[in-house]
Amino acid sequence: MNTINTSSDAIILTNLQVEQKIRRIAFQIYESNSNETEIIIAGIAENGYLFAEKIGVLLSEISPLKISLCKVFIDKKNPRTPITTSLTVAEYQNKSLVLIDDVLNSGTTLIYAVKHFLEVPLKRFKTAVLVNRNHKKYPVKADFKGISLSTSIKEHVVVSFENAKTVVYLT
Repeated sequence: MNTINTSSDAIILTNLQVEQKIRRIAFQIYESNSNETEIIIAGIAENGYLFAEKIGVLLSEISPLKISLCKVFIDKKNPRTPITTSLTVAEYQNKSLVLIDDVLNSGTTLIYAVKHFLEVPLKRFKTAVLVNRNHKKYPVKADFKGISLSTSIKEHVVVSFENAKTVVYLT
């Protein structure tokens, strides 16, 4: 968990603003999957999964879709190592899947996670992030995003999930 140091950190999104972004993304996901009966919400561990859980809860409230949460385990320092998931391949094969992460920085984590899911036949495949930083080194995009943010390479975007409140800040 990251602790906010408000003296030197700039808050980008407050808890209320994050909740609004989650609501909008959940409605967009439902809209693009309205003809489905089930959807897999796959969150990249750790913060991506916490974000995915929040989206999954809201999707359950606003839609009749069966929501299955999947945790995606990827070594962010060495993303070429095998990726594992909390669901078996059979549980998400031929289904609609949304891959979720908190921040899209260079695209490395997302592109390797996408590669993992491309090896399985899926009905529909989309991606979602809370913050898109626009510093991509790989040709990967977020289909659903909370906010696009132009920052310098030296700045870091941190999503803090603490005490049932989510805050996004720049360090």
